Parts: sequence; structure tokens; C-alpha cells
Amino acid sequence: MTDGAVGSPPPVRDLVGHADAALFDLDGVITDTASLHMVAWGDMFRAFLAGRPGVSGDLAPYTDDDYFRHVDGKPRLDGIRAVLASRGIDLPEGEADDPAEADTVHGLARRKNDAFLRALDEGVVAVYPGTIRLVQWLLDRSVPCAVVSSSRNARRVLEAVDLLDAFAHVVDGTTAQEEGLRGKPAPDTFVAAARRLGARAAHTVAFEDAESGVRAAADGGLRVVAVDRGAGHAALVDAGAELVVDDLAELITVDASGAAAPGGP
Repeated sequence: MTDGAVGSPPPVRDLVGHADAALFDLDGVITDTASLHMVAWGDMFRAFLAGRPGVSGDLAPYTDDDYFRHVDGKPRLDGIRAVLASRGIDLPEGEADDPAEADTVHGLARRKNDAFLRALDEGVVAVYPGTIRLVQWLLDRSVPCAVVSSSRNARRVLEAVDLLDAFAHVVDGTTAQEEGLRGKPAPDTFVAAARRLGARAAHTVAFEDAESGVRAAADGGLRVVAVDRGAGHAALVDAGAELVVDDLAELITVDASGAAAPGGP
């Protein structure tokens, strides 16, 4: 694991079990739906870009690097705008009810969401066991937990894995739209979740896997633990993570009495 710059004491690994609240991103932290999102984004953008001429020849094909650089952790529309801008493509915004066939930002958003929902319906959503262990351990210690996700499908995914009741609140893309909250990398959704739980930002721990999410939580004054699912330890530390682990179960140890306790070697 990698430690980043530590803010005010105690170190974040020691705060975890005594935090006012714990806020978890969904895709890539709790559930392995990030892989479904990656496939859906890739299918949509590769089909859209195929044969579409650029200013000087064909456009660069969409790759997984585009996902981590432009899309991961961001609201759907912002991710689309970022990828289009990286190719110098200017599409009309369109309207929220645009059909998937429309070559607009909203049309592409519908294509991507349709692809994700098909993948969700066709497959079994996997969870990360280490994260579930940590959530249960926190709940046993009366640390309230919430989900902070850019996805508008967060509740549907949590219901699919029978975890919705484990979280006191879900602040997702739908919440952000209804309440006028800016999406990640802005801190609004994390700050809103902490307030819902009556938690002090400096005593709240956020768990993220995306650079945009790490930056959002850090900018909101939260303590941040990142789990590396592919973004890279260095990039996550640069974004503001105080600690980067490969599995959130690394935050749980067993003390001399045999009780689970936070912290690592």
C-alpha cells in the first residue's frame, strides 16, 4: 500500500474505525460494475467513432485509457463531453429525452446507459468481498455508511446485490440532478452525504477508486482512502488520496483480544 501526504492527525488508517461517517463510491469500490461500465462506454464510443473523419484523418480509436482519463467517476454527460473534446468533436447538447439514435450529447448518454442496463440484466453483479467486510465492520462499530456515486443507477445496482439497506443514504446522479449538486470532481455530492449523516468533513473517510472521485472528496475536506482498481497508486495519491490500498480489507486487522480493528502493518 502507498501512503500519500497526511493531513491533520490522526493518520487516516487510524481514523477509519472511529470516523463520524464512511462514504463509499459504488462502481469499482463496492461492486465490480466498473467493468460493465467500461464495456458499455467502449462499445458506444467505438461504434460512434468508427469511420468518423477527424480534422486530419480518422480519429484515434477509443481505448481503456480514455475511460480512466476522461470518464471514470464522472457524471455521464461530463464524461461524454470530455471524450468528444479530446477528439475535437463538437456535438449539440440535445435534450434529456433524446433517443439513442440522436447524434447529440444526450443521445450518446442514452446509448451508453442502454448498453450498461443490457449488460446489467444479462450478467451477475459481483461485489468486492474486502469492501463488504469493511462495511460490516464499520456498521458493527456504529460508524454510519453512505454511498456517493455519479451513477443514476446506483440504487438499482445496490438492490441487485442486496446491499441497499446497509447504507443510511445514497447520494447519486439522480440526487445531484434533483438538488442541483455538481458532480465529481466537484466536492458537492460528498459534502451533501456527510451533512446528511451529521458528520464533520475532517472526521469523515471517503473510499474511492477514481481520480475524479478522490479529488472531489479531498476538495470537500474529507479524509480519503483510495483502492487501486487500475488507476495506479501514484495517480491516486496525486489526486489527493492519503492512503492507497489494493483491497479495503487491508484496513482491518485483528487485535490481541481477537476483535477486528483498523490499521495495517
